[in-house]
Amino acid sequence: QVQLVESGGGLVQAGGSLRLSCATSGRPFSQYAVAWFRQAPGKEREFLAVISWSGSRTSYADSVKGRFTISRNGAEKTVSVQMTSLKPEDTAVYYCAATRRDHYNTIPGSGASEYAYWGQGTQVTVSS
Repeated sequence: QVQLVESGGGLVQAGGSLRLSCATSGRPFSQYAVAWFRQAPGKEREFLAVISWSGSRTSYADSVKGRFTISRNGAEKTVSVQMTSLKPEDTAVYYCAATRRDHYNTIPGSGASEYAYWGQGTQVTVSS
């Protein structure tokens, strides 16, 4: 099992910035990728960004490319996403997730089915 805990959500004005963090633990011999998703009320869960176990490869959804940056810390225990130029349509609950398969230096698919472990989510609200 992999445990994930998000933090850093809150209220921010349009055009502002926010940094979310995902603390991970468990499966010490696995090399899972970690992704960020979001879900707004009445909408399906949306893929945002993913980073490989090694941290050397990343991938972003077109909707956030150039605005969001995903990264790992040196111990590869925490995955963060720096969000800039936030828009009201970015308002959602943000989740981090870990893959069920190893991805040392590969990028998994963007579908939610690739990810077996999920955090509780953190609310991000962007005011206009």
